[in-house]
Amino acid sequence: MALKTPAQYVESLRDGRVTFWDGERIDDITTHPRFQLPIKIVAEDYVYDDSEYGTLRRYKAEDGQQAHRIYQIPRSEEDLAVRVELMQHTSIGTLVTGVYMALMSVKDDVAKVNPQYAANIERMYNYCRDNDLRAAEVITDPKGDRKRRAHQQDDPDLYVRIVERRADGIVVRGAKLHITAASLVHELVVMPTKGMIAEEADYAVSFSIPVNTPGVKIINRSVAAAELNPFDFPASSHHSMPEGFVIFDDVFVPWDRVFLAGETQLASRLAQSLGLWERTGGMVEAVRISELFVGLAQLVNEMQGKDQDPIAQNSVAELIAYAEMLRMSLDYSCRHFESTASGMVYPNTLGINTAKYYYAVNYHQTVRYLHDLAGGLVLTLPLESDLRNEDSGKYIRKYLHTKPGVNVETRMRVYNMIRDLTADAYGGWQFVVALQAGGGLPAQRLMMRRSYNMDQAKKRALIASGAELPTTP
Repeated sequence: MALKTPAQYVESLRDGRVTFWDGERIDDITTHPRFQLPIKIVAEDYVYDDSEYGTLRRYKAEDGQQAHRIYQIPRSEEDLAVRVELMQHTSIGTLVTGVYMALMSVKDDVAKVNPQYAANIERMYNYCRDNDLRAAEVITDPKGDRKRRAHQQDDPDLYVRIVERRADGIVVRGAKLHITAASLVHELVVMPTKGMIAEEADYAVSFSIPVNTPGVKIINRSVAAAELNPFDFPASSHHSMPEGFVIFDDVFVPWDRVFLAGETQLASRLAQSLGLWERTGGMVEAVRISELFVGLAQLVNEMQGKDQDPIAQNSVAELIAYAEMLRMSLDYSCRHFESTASGMVYPNTLGINTAKYYYAVNYHQTVRYLHDLAGGLVLTLPLESDLRNEDSGKYIRKYLHTKPGVNVETRMRVYNMIRDLTADAYGGWQFVVALQAGGGLPAQRLMMRRSYNMDQAKKRALIASGAELPTTP
């Protein structure tokens, strides 16, 4: 077992992976301008020094060796709290490696159906942990006509499927969409996108393969340009990460890397396990962003002399309520954790799904308060280059003045953050991610209905109404 250095991580990406971006096939992503910022962001998670975050990143594994904490299986409330802390200071290019938490959480269930698949899960988890690798959550299929099942589509490849079973493994074909950081990781961990019925056995498939496996191709897109000015783009310049359209063109997967191959009864279980950890990560980000909303709104009010204005105060109060509901929901979900038979701890299913639903369904309304307070300057503010120009800058400083004590450059930075966070590159990505990450609103509604104690609620309602309780036969 050995922890990689940032330089070793970068070198590990020179492995012949097939990657496209903007119509160009890129043979070495480590030297291409479009990948410089994303690679730098992920490489920072390979800094294991004695600083606060360097120490947070590593833990002592079961064999006594050091490993990245993204692989630490929570065994207690304290472990879960440390993991949440880690998620606040880790790039999404590393956080997606949490897919192995999902697999380890269902390993016991998988073992009941096929012990070899469960052994494969543990082996791949150990392999990636011991080699300090990163893995992507590869789950969403194109789905085609949503009214039809996977096996009923015009093109049978609109869901990833097994096209051949061999003595040494399986051959798969299909594609997975919006796979964050797919080109920057080492392993692609494929999961079923949803539950499957008996006729869809070929589509109930899960496995892990290296990104450079023959037949794998990744088409990239990012929310922002390759190089952005941090003054004008304070969010996007630090969060740019490619989304991958991942193609599996008759890809061979050895049996020791297969986690599911036709066992339809497990497809839904695997999909749901990943959804829980994705939504947990989403809630960590939600808490961070909602606090930023409060701070930005208050700064705008104070800079404009509106901090005592009742309407402005009401808007800030609404933002505070939103932020605190999210923070308390995440805290509740971790304190009221659940656990697997083997002792792995994970956040409360009902709590996380309810919190994610509340976050998503109210996100757009919450951003409206911020836009209303800030006004049109969010979109029309001049660029930093105009501020630095001697001729134009003097006018910007003159006409953006509000009152003594308010620095014009600081005011511009605050407005740029609002624009970039809610109405530009990163903001556009966030608008969609708030709804869709970890599954859209219907997914959370489904999980809330499944995990809520409905029998208890009905019983209490009957008692309150004075009705006779039904007798158990």
